[in-house]
Amino acid sequence: MAGRGHGPDFVEALARGLDVLASFSAQRPVMTLSEVAAAADLARPTARRLLLTLEELGHVATTDGGYRLTPKVLDLGMAYVGSLGLWDIARPHLQALVARTGESSSMAQLDGSDIVYVARVAVPKLITLRVEIGTRFPAVQTSQGKVLLAALDADELAEVLTTPSRSGLPRCTGRTAAQLHDELAEVRARGWALADEELAPGVRSVAVPVRDGDGVVRAAANVTVHAAETSREVLLEQHLPLLLRTAGDVSGEWAAWRRRPHVTVERGAATG
Repeated sequence: MAGRGHGPDFVEALARGLDVLASFSAQRPVMTLSEVAAAADLARPTARRLLLTLEELGHVATTDGGYRLTPKVLDLGMAYVGSLGLWDIARPHLQALVARTGESSSMAQLDGSDIVYVARVAVPKLITLRVEIGTRFPAVQTSQGKVLLAALDADELAEVLTTPSRSGLPRCTGRTAAQLHDELAEVRARGWALADEELAPGVRSVAVPVRDGDGVVRAAANVTVHAAETSREVLLEQHLPLLLRTAGDVSGEWAAWRRRPHVTVERGAATG
């Protein structure tokens, strides 16, 4: 990981610190110093100094003879989501959608070859996968991922499909490259994507794009159901129209939010 920077302004120490944070995962929530050093490809003394610095800053804590991330790390991700205004805009619309469908709904964006969840309203159902803000899955196995992949041009898609997943899950589509390209072309043409137990048994979902003011696909919204409870017909004939309307409303409000005037208030300007 470390040692890959280019240019005179690249700060290797910062990159290494981010590597340490990224080495933790749902599969490795607590790690020893040696495990962190190995996962981040760092020498033990370097990993130790970085962990002590991150601990002093409040991003890492010691526990059970190892290290774990603290909730303060969420500030880094939520700063990104907040800068988009996406969550604040999407939340009431997703809540209204969930109230009408009785099913969970989420929004995700593409990061490499994975989707990352940036908004979610869930209902208590027995689904085999745990999903929360920041969860990532291989894009090709999800309805949201297919929508986002279908929005890429040929060169971008080729690059993404050769990028390893960072989700910790195996990427397995059961399709040839030609079949995947055909499916994405169909998704692009009809404006929605279906994933039927491709990510995990019992998980069925449909997704649609969320666009910015220029019509560019920036995110994808979905409705997720339990396959044993909700048929494809119900998902596509009853839930999909509501999802399309919700995504349209979010897209419109998001575009308006991003066009709003920006006012800079200098510190001390309000005094006196």
